[in-house]
Amino acid sequence: MSRADVIGLGKSGMAAVKALHQRGWEVAVFDRAETPTLRQAGSHLTDLGVRVHLGVDYSPHATADLVVVSPGVPWNHPGLRAARAQGSEVIGEVQLAWRWLAPCPWIAVTGTNGKTTTTALIGRIFAEAGLYAPVCGNIGYPVSELLSGPPPDWVIAELSSFQIESAAALSPRIAVWTTFSPDHLNRHGTLEAYAEIKAGLLRRSHQSILNGDDVYLHEHLQDWPDAVWTSLHEPAPVCVDAGYIVIEGEPLIEVAAVRLPGRHNLQNVLMAVAATWKAGIAPAAIAAGVRAFTGVPHRLEVVAEQENIVFINDSKATNYDAALMGLEATEGPMVLICGGQSKQGDPAAWLRAVEERCSSVMLIGEAAGLFADWLAQRGYTSFVDCGDIEHAVKSAWQAAQKAHARSVLFSPACASYDQFRNFEERGDRFRQLVHDLLS
Repeated sequence: MSRADVIGLGKSGMAAVKALHQRGWEVAVFDRAETPTLRQAGSHLTDLGVRVHLGVDYSPHATADLVVVSPGVPWNHPGLRAARAQGSEVIGEVQLAWRWLAPCPWIAVTGTNGKTTTTALIGRIFAEAGLYAPVCGNIGYPVSELLSGPPPDWVIAELSSFQIESAAALSPRIAVWTTFSPDHLNRHGTLEAYAEIKAGLLRRSHQSILNGDDVYLHEHLQDWPDAVWTSLHEPAPVCVDAGYIVIEGEPLIEVAAVRLPGRHNLQNVLMAVAATWKAGIAPAAIAAGVRAFTGVPHRLEVVAEQENIVFINDSKATNYDAALMGLEATEGPMVLICGGQSKQGDPAAWLRAVEERCSSVMLIGEAAGLFADWLAQRGYTSFVDCGDIEHAVKSAWQAAQKAHARSVLFSPACASYDQFRNFEERGDRFRQLVHDLLS
């Protein structure tokens, strides 16, 4: 019997364990944490015959044929290096799914920002075409969960750099690269290493789709001679012309029919249109999907409106570029709530937009002191260190009423891990606090 070790018992790890167990593998799972939730999950797996090790860091005690890594585990983890030295094959959960789902055509979407909205819209367009094309990966549920159901017509996968790094064999039919800017450098080390991970996925794909309006990607146009480029401003196979989204010069749908706010979201729409066009979806279904799509949670999500003040949840804005897009897409004047666990990157453009568009700023989390210093250095003093999101929401509402602001925007420009498990939990908390405040 083949033996596999699975590292991490989150959603990806659990899906990998089940996929392997259902296919007759002897499975052991390891997680350095030991929470009540993990103990409950581990108890269920133990009943199935899976060996569960909680509260321990992974170290191979016996040679496994296969080691499957969850996205949160560093690719150079000492335990993984030891497993490779013993001759074990080390892969990620996405590549495990690829082993059995390779006969299905895949669309893989990656990028620093924009990938979730683009992926979700692609899924909506496929649904309009009557195809079973589940949206999975870094959005929704792990790809391996598809192995428990009927074979999909297409796999629509959002992939983070962590997932791509551990899926070197993945060769999608179509790969989309949305944007590129510094992110996850504490994991990947250099900007070049981060870019190479993204580029590797596109080189292995049969058809590449790239955002020609992204500064970094536009500078590397010559590196992708066979790619389909999209653009809001320049002639491209999929672009905007005379108020229409056009495919090779043929009008598809009016730009006014797009229901997502902001220039960046129109870029996302163009990439989804290009990907589904190259997948052979009929133009009528593409247009219907675009018309019907209203966005996804935590991405400029309108959660409430009272006294002509709109509350917007942009918790997915975990870096400066994403937060800048949120500021540019939101009607001002606004009160901004930002902060959390700061990331590397250049905040200059974001700070300028804060100064120009925000009547006041509520700061939360570890980054509050840093952001306060940056704003003060620019001569901007309309900020309050609220500490946590509970105080920030109350203060933002009062400040918005006083300033006759049009919006309260929660766009953190930071990771969530100082106070929350993930950006979804953070956004859910913001939404609930707003509803409680206004009810």
